[in-house]
Amino acid sequence: MPKRPTRDEMRTDAARSRALQAWRRVDWTGLEKAWKPAALATAELVPNVLTHLRLEQRVAESQLLQLWQKIMDPVIAAHSRPVGLVRGTLFVEVDSSVWLSEIVRYRRAEIIERVQHAVGSEMVGKISFRTAG
Repeated sequence: MPKRPTRDEMRTDAARSRALQAWRRVDWTGLEKAWKPAALATAELVPNVLTHLRLEQRVAESQLLQLWQKIMDPVIAAHSRPVGLVRGTLFVEVDSSVWLSEIVRYRRAEIIERVQHAVGSEMVGKISFRTAG
């Protein structure tokens, strides 16, 4: 909690303001108060910073990248790997166009279901596959 000014400090500030006002021939006290930045308490600042950094989402994204081998069919995991998650879209690299076709045609729904079950449906809405290279 900020320290409250003593009476002597308040008198000094008032005298300073009067002296400046007389010297400038203009009263700037209102503008000077408006120019002072409003200080925020750390307890107010930290939650806003954490929300802005989206740390919870980033942790979930990194967990998904680590869980890929565990939640996928071993055959699919051997030929694909997640490379990123952007705005609800999971980007997955596949090692060949043959596997890309196989996954996109026959296994896409299964993969989305497994990923959403592991990290939540609000985290991953769709999946984009592409060949590596």
